[in-house]
Amino acid sequence: MTDSTVAIAPDWNALRARFPLLRRQCFMNSCSYGLLSDSVEAAYLEYLADRHAHGSHWDAWIGRYEALRGDVARLLGCTADEIAVTGSASAGINAVASAMTFDQDRDKVVITDLEFPTNAQIWYAQEARGATVERVVANGNTSLLERLADVIDERTRIVAVTHVCYRNGEKLDVAAIAQLARAKGAHVLIDGFQAIGTMPIDMTTLDCDFYVGGTLKYLLSSAGVAFLYARSATTAALQPTATGWFAQEDIGAMDARAHHPAASARRFEGGTPPIPNVYAARAGLAIVEEIGLAAIGERIAGLTASIANHAHAAGIPMATPDEPTRRGAMVALRSHDAPAMVAALHEANIVTSSRDGNVRLSPHFYNEEGDVERVFHAIGCHRALML
Repeated sequence: MTDSTVAIAPDWNALRARFPLLRRQCFMNSCSYGLLSDSVEAAYLEYLADRHAHGSHWDAWIGRYEALRGDVARLLGCTADEIAVTGSASAGINAVASAMTFDQDRDKVVITDLEFPTNAQIWYAQEARGATVERVVANGNTSLLERLADVIDERTRIVAVTHVCYRNGEKLDVAAIAQLARAKGAHVLIDGFQAIGTMPIDMTTLDCDFYVGGTLKYLLSSAGVAFLYARSATTAALQPTATGWFAQEDIGAMDARAHHPAASARRFEGGTPPIPNVYAARAGLAIVEEIGLAAIGERIAGLTASIANHAHAAGIPMATPDEPTRRGAMVALRSHDAPAMVAALHEANIVTSSRDGNVRLSPHFYNEEGDVERVFHAIGCHRALML
């Protein structure tokens, strides 16, 4: 019997046509900001039309905000009650940090040298509340996982690590890290901003307590909307002190005499959500859901492999691990003057970015092999900046 449910491959050319900037630029910077699609632009215009038509359209706005919670839950394979909608990843991490207690029995916060600044700075700020931050650096022949195993102990309150490093595209084995933390009774927070939207991610198998991300990169929307997954088994025992009226059990109660946090992950929220960005976020997520994360992940893996192959052929060293399983959606090329190379590429109408002395190339599903070839042709014209 033939299988009639064989998946139809996405029409990548048709999808690419939905992003107007690609008609005039080669865009390889989704790790900084995803491209604006026709449907996301239309969503912003729909918000403006609603404002002009209704003025205050509160019930409809709250309906979209709750629908966004469901969209994110489907993306992460969890329940809507486990998703808090926030204005930024920082807001989500701050809410989690405010719920942590630090005493002589459990005062340690474990981070790594691969973190985006906010996921380090927020935890260092907790030192004023009694936390002790230990920053793990992989060195020599010792893997990061081995170093973490040496540091995570019974004093550890929380382990907060990135899923994919923003500087070099290294993908961590976050499931193994979560197992290390759980074995010592510690909470686990994963910063997934550079991972979400590029690969299938399932909270039921990842087994972390918290996972933060946002919509401005690979989820194709804009700044102003982020989210926090809070594992239901963990959430009920935590009381964030960074809070607001949308964190209350009954938002409509308007009770200024007490604090009644929601039983769900909404207890990690704050004030009024950014409604225009909620419109846009839902439109961006709809594109990702339409294509499917498995297809997107396969497409990106092919493009990053091509980037790695071109780099090897050109003799350009990578800061990103060579093993495909340890790479995220970004490949970082070493340069002795990365800002100058980024500027030179921009002159050639190619958008990239730099961090930590590396030129970052971060394709998404809307890129194609021709984009990779164009980038390396331009790099070849300025080879002296790389070697």
